[in-house]
Amino acid sequence: MSAESSTAVVLWTTLRVAGAAGLLIAPLGIALGLVMARRSFPGKSIVETLVALPLVLPPTAIGYLLLVLFARGGWLGERALGFDPGVLFTWRAAVIASALVALPLVARTARSAFEAVDPRLELMARTTGMSRTQTLCAVTLPLARRGLLAAVALGFGRALGEFGATVIVAGNIPGRTQTLALAIFNEIQLGDTAAALRLVAITVAIAFALTWGIERLLRGGARVGA
Repeated sequence: MSAESSTAVVLWTTLRVAGAAGLLIAPLGIALGLVMARRSFPGKSIVETLVALPLVLPPTAIGYLLLVLFARGGWLGERALGFDPGVLFTWRAAVIASALVALPLVARTARSAFEAVDPRLELMARTTGMSRTQTLCAVTLPLARRGLLAAVALGFGRALGEFGATVIVAGNIPGRTQTLALAIFNEIQLGDTAAALRLVAITVAIAFALTWGIERLLRGGARVGA
């Protein structure tokens, strides 16, 4: 396989994994952000701690926990489910690992986006006879949309660069689970400086474009109605 073809495969694998992880965590992260911003309930601090935990845990520890969870004798393994879920060392495992690592960023950024919406606007909508769901759809989500888009983009970006959890639970299999981060590590180990620099340049270009977009979204997310 030529260098160009190999790079294209790595790039496609990276975008597929990060895109799937983004789709997985977008609704969950936004829902968690809404709950943390607008609800009070017993044990809320514990939920907030659990959501933030992947931010401080080493990614390798997260990867190992997933490896144990999906192993044959694990809670989500063949013995518990009665069939082999076929997750370990596949691109699906990379998606799960990337999603778990990126989820806190989405949830916390979404929380900030919801908190930036003036509650008085929601209260005014409720006084007109709107239900909670109608207020959420007609007022809260539209006003928070820039921050929510930034949250999803931030999660996608974190998934793009995931390494530690992915290499343990999905491996570093060329053409199957090898993402840009893993490919860079592989080329460095092989001593191929040119290939490593090429992959780094692609990663920097993607990261720059994504970060630029996130910054523009966040700059437009000032408190509404304050």
